[in-house]
Amino acid sequence: MLTSNRGFAALPVSAFAVATALLFSTPAAAQDGESSVSVSANTTLASEYRFRGVDLSGGEFAIQGGVDVEHDSGFYVGTWASSLDEQTVGYGSTELDVYGGWSGDVAEGVSIDVGVIGYLYPDAGPGDFDYIEFYGSVGYAIGPVETTVGVAYAPDQDSLGSTDNLYLYTDVGVGIPDTPITLTGHVGYTDGFLTFTNDGKAFDWSIGAEAAIAGTPLSIGAAYVGAEGDIPAGAYDFVDDAFVVTINASF
Repeated sequence: MLTSNRGFAALPVSAFAVATALLFSTPAAAQDGESSVSVSANTTLASEYRFRGVDLSGGEFAIQGGVDVEHDSGFYVGTWASSLDEQTVGYGSTELDVYGGWSGDVAEGVSIDVGVIGYLYPDAGPGDFDYIEFYGSVGYAIGPVETTVGVAYAPDQDSLGSTDNLYLYTDVGVGIPDTPITLTGHVGYTDGFLTFTNDGKAFDWSIGAEAAIAGTPLSIGAAYVGAEGDIPAGAYDFVDDAFVVTINASF
């Protein structure tokens, strides 16, 4: 999530307006005996905040959380935030993401998710830091195996150094039968501003596992994460490999 564009500051206002409208429609839906809107929340304590393999917390703990509002039609809006390392990253101490889109099944075992997200850095100081990105993915599930192939594109913006950014990725999850454990894998490729590399290109990857704690809203995860890119000499190594542990709660 690294970039910015104050020019798109109107995005969060629009998303929150939609969310507010959906929330106020809930009582009416309930009178009809229908539940057309659902609200969920999540919070995470992470040993390190990695975004597409890039370290945004200076190797320190990060506190994260978000809220999502989803309609039965598949349309959704949400917001998510994370602490940052202000000194290392230079984007302030907080990242705030606001997004909206549509997700749903299009065939048996096949789903799609498309939307737009605004990355905001409210205490980053003067200058252009916020930016907007469009995303889309296709997921396929068969038995305990789930795969996703996706793309995210941030068009030319001042906060991206007057250039664009393309990200391609694939995710795989395999649930171990009769256990709460899911094995995960990820590979991604970035071409653009959001890499902290000399040439703006980087591969990132992770391999890990997640486990739900029975009878609670909690889950724990552990992953080995890294990225490969040409880092400027003497600069902080934002893509150094790391072992990341998370504790998650969903409500």
